Amino acid sequence: MSDQSDRTALRRKQLRTLRRVLAAVATGNPFYARKLADAGFVPLSVRTWDDYRRLPFTSKAELAADQLAHPPYGSNHSEPIDTFTRLHQTSGTSTGQPLRWLDTETNWNWLMACWRRTFRMMGLNAGRPPYRRPGASRELAFFAFSYGPFLGFWTAFEAAAGVGMLTFPGGGMTTTARLKFLLDHKATALFCTPTYALHLCDVAAAEGIDLSASSVRAVVVAGEPGGNIPATRTKVESTFGARVFDHYGLTEVGPVACESAANPGGLFVLEDHFIPEVLEPGTDREVGVGEVGELVLTNLGRPDSPVLRYRTGDLVRVGTPTNPVNGWLYLDGGVIGRADDMIHVRGNNLYPSAIEAVVRRFPEVAEFRLVVDDSGPLADLRIEVEPDPSADGHRLCEAIGRAVRDELLFRTAVVPVPVGTLPRFEMKARRLVRTGRT
Repeated sequence: MSDQSDRTALRRKQLRTLRRVLAAVATGNPFYARKLADAGFVPLSVRTWDDYRRLPFTSKAELAADQLAHPPYGSNHSEPIDTFTRLHQTSGTSTGQPLRWLDTETNWNWLMACWRRTFRMMGLNAGRPPYRRPGASRELAFFAFSYGPFLGFWTAFEAAAGVGMLTFPGGGMTTTARLKFLLDHKATALFCTPTYALHLCDVAAAEGIDLSASSVRAVVVAGEPGGNIPATRTKVESTFGARVFDHYGLTEVGPVACESAANPGGLFVLEDHFIPEVLEPGTDREVGVGEVGELVLTNLGRPDSPVLRYRTGDLVRVGTPTNPVNGWLYLDGGVIGRADDMIHVRGNNLYPSAIEAVVRRFPEVAEFRLVVDDSGPLADLRIEVEPDPSADGHRLCEAIGRAVRDELLFRTAVVPVPVGTLPRFEMKARRLVRTGRT
């Protein structure tokens, strides 16, 4: 089949599945019943891609307002509340107000299916038929996270156990204890945020632990951009002697995209489970290959608390993979950043990930923070750098300042801060601080 016929068949299948979701929404979901009626949209009218594009967008602000108006869980539910069995919530890092999200067993089984697909694409070995590959040894998977209400690693943990991996929970441990646990149990796969993977590298180096001699062969990172930042990936891969796999998902949407073993450096959207669009921010214009746009998503297997044409606020670049997977959308470089995190400094539009890509190339950097002062007519940026104890902080900051100037084409203050000053993060890192806003 040609690429075009593959896309046509995929679109036809997506629309058939979407109609089942819309049927559930039409009969029992107060949030979407109101929203679609206000937009003059008939849920069961979708037959073509043009019909789909008439669906109104959903925003995080709308969902947050609905939860405030209908506490504590809002009205985006297609089944009675007493049928839901799981509660998770977002971190609240982008809006300050976490979204609470409920799932039924139907929803939860779909979330597991998304992760099972992800494991296969990454080449991680299951232990139980029919997921196990003949002759493959099963993974011993260590999950280094706090087991709070954040959805991502809960679903990964349960899905890993469901396919027969031996799963190790790492909640309630210090970093040193986690390293010892990982080594003692000969874990082959590590799941954590990119920031925490870097922290594990630093603590191991400080304690004389050679992680490259461990059994870890795959480090799956999620929860924030970083897995596809070259300097971050290189440090983690060289320290562990393992392959880094990036993953992307949202509590309110599900496990959306992952890196395949054959395509390092980008993410495939699981289009058998989602309808993705990449649109020019603030508009409904689809961007082309090589262009950056906002990722908009509809999930197809979570009918009891769905999202339709959800504007994620996450910026991605449409790419062309070396090894295509099912004709699915490929996001070159993964998630670039968030539209609302853009920094406007002296005529330059920057995303934190672009600065991180420069800073992380310097191995003497233990941690860093971006401080944006919005009090004046023009924003001012300061990069605070915490050096390793053995590094010369002033020389390091001078070198980083030159690299930022040469590569990002602007000058900014880069200042050292005392060792141990900046916070460490286990989940999503908050390295962007804004001051002076009213």
